[in-house]
Amino acid sequence: MNPDILRERQNATFDVEKLTHILDGGAEVTKRRREIESMVLSDPDFNEEDPNFLSRSERYDQAIRKSAQMILKLREYGIADPEEIYCYKSMLLGNHIEAMGLHFVMFLPTLYSQCDPQQSKKWLPVSESFQVIGTYAQTEIGHGTHLRGLETTATYDPATQEFVLNSPTVSSIKWWPGGLGKTSNHAIILAQLYTQGKCHGLHAFITPIRDMTTHKPLPGIVVGDIGPKFGFNEVDNGFLKLENVRIPRENMLMKYAKVEPDGTYLKPPSAKLTYGTMVFVRSMIVRESARALSKACTIAIRYSSVRHQSEMRPGEPEPQILDYQTQQYKLFPLLAMAYGFTFVGQYMNQTYHRITGDINQGDFSGLPELHALSAGLKAFTTWETNAGIEVCRMSCGGHGYSLSSALPDIYVSFTPTCTYEGENTVMMLQTARYLVKCYRQAKEGQQLSGIVSYLNEAEHRRVQPQPVAARPTVVDINDLTSLVEIYKLRAAILVELAAKSIQQELQRRKSQEDAWNNSAIDLVRASDAHCHYVVVKLFTDKLGEIGDTAIHSVLSTLALLYALQGITRNSGDFLQAGLISVPQVLQISVRIKELLSQLRPNAVALVDAFNIHDRRLNSVLGRYDGNVYENMFEWARRSPLNSTEVHESFHKYLKPLRSKL
Repeated sequence: MNPDILRERQNATFDVEKLTHILDGGAEVTKRRREIESMVLSDPDFNEEDPNFLSRSERYDQAIRKSAQMILKLREYGIADPEEIYCYKSMLLGNHIEAMGLHFVMFLPTLYSQCDPQQSKKWLPVSESFQVIGTYAQTEIGHGTHLRGLETTATYDPATQEFVLNSPTVSSIKWWPGGLGKTSNHAIILAQLYTQGKCHGLHAFITPIRDMTTHKPLPGIVVGDIGPKFGFNEVDNGFLKLENVRIPRENMLMKYAKVEPDGTYLKPPSAKLTYGTMVFVRSMIVRESARALSKACTIAIRYSSVRHQSEMRPGEPEPQILDYQTQQYKLFPLLAMAYGFTFVGQYMNQTYHRITGDINQGDFSGLPELHALSAGLKAFTTWETNAGIEVCRMSCGGHGYSLSSALPDIYVSFTPTCTYEGENTVMMLQTARYLVKCYRQAKEGQQLSGIVSYLNEAEHRRVQPQPVAARPTVVDINDLTSLVEIYKLRAAILVELAAKSIQQELQRRKSQEDAWNNSAIDLVRASDAHCHYVVVKLFTDKLGEIGDTAIHSVLSTLALLYALQGITRNSGDFLQAGLISVPQVLQISVRIKELLSQLRPNAVALVDAFNIHDRRLNSVLGRYDGNVYENMFEWARRSPLNSTEVHESFHKYLKPLRSKL
């Protein structure tokens, strides 16, 4: 063990194991997670070549081999719980993406949520046994987040009781689904449903795309891989062109919407039910944000504790870079954010399961809030995490640029979340649409419930900024309850300003659409403030569940740092609304520095509590033992370019060049 990192752990003021239990959701969950991780660690079938030294084709091949082995092992060990499957996969894949991920994450969940009983009997056994390997084909070259704009058609033919699927334009070719290029033999295709001469909007259709025996594309199917991307080197993201592909009527997912044999359309109880899988995945992405940021913070903070650089005082040894205030200012707010997002992820998971339970009982009242919350938090957490991973990489100096650090892999694997399952700006606007609707309901006297209930109070305040003297600020910057209150007021004020902006545009005789577009910046700000409030509130609420005094103390420090850093970054909003005063902005700046000093002794212990195994982290810089340099040297020596002392290019090009000059 590196002596620096050993000393860091000895300085901790709390029990790391107990905090790990809180993050996992209980001691039993931690125990089971470690059991599952040890299954992967001790399994010789998962020994592999470092993917960083392989070509894309080799990486895909290795990823498919691992996925196939994993499926057999999960069956052998009887692991069927989705959380346990996720744990097994995370350990196996490290920072890389699973080649068959969409089968687990989108194809199967869509079957579970949208098949009627007969369809479940037909499709679940073959899909769970991987005879059917599926993907989820929604995005097209010409349209992604704007689902109503998707052009793929499914036209019902009552004479044969079949749907005829077509890609009528170049822009309607399905583009991006993972596993579509080479792996899947079926796809759930989102297409515009036409029956009896009328379009009924997007519906989902189970479509065979490759022969179950030969794996060759079926008639009318033009399918392949879309080529290299920014990361995702293991995944065969694909394209799909449909040319008069016929599927039976029963292949339309019919738990909610139905097409009768004669072509009669029966609409679902809620149009949003078609997007249930997306809401599920968005909820998962919020949790994934916390996990990705936790990994990046673990690497950067551990490395910062063993890296010595420059002189703080002439003639003295070079200090650990974690002792520099600037390094703490980069990393500790991100550490606080990782903890906050972890608790938000737990909340999203519980909320998703609660509301889907209600939906299964026929109660759809919670769906709009779940839709708005998952959209907004997906955008908020992925934007923040994406920026945070890059800060962690840069805080590791030159070594952060090496793939051995794992930070480039974490970044390129995570970055697409800002776009897939809904481009983030559009997601923020969707949340804003819900917030404005709720604000108008509250103004009309309706009592709101749930996370938006704060909008009930909006009418009792003046929104216009007031002089500080006329509106003395009573917020206590050291009291989290008080800070939650001003985050709530900021959100309410920005929602009100956005709603009033739309109203003013309408009064200028603008159309509803133009009024919305001309207010879009205000609307995104309102959504951002709403999501920020939710994170601060849930982080603070979590503290109320923690009985251990030492852990409560260190998590309170993190929560306070997160809240105060957020005020600093958005001080204009808080000042303009008269929620804080200018002297308080200066006090907050001083207080943040104090909080950094308070967290310094616990920094390594706080990332240790995430309990991310070295194999899963796969980072030379973030190793638990802190022995960075010797392992970095060993990693470099394994490069294929070092397999020979003289590379063939010397004889082919450099030596002849000399003779010609």
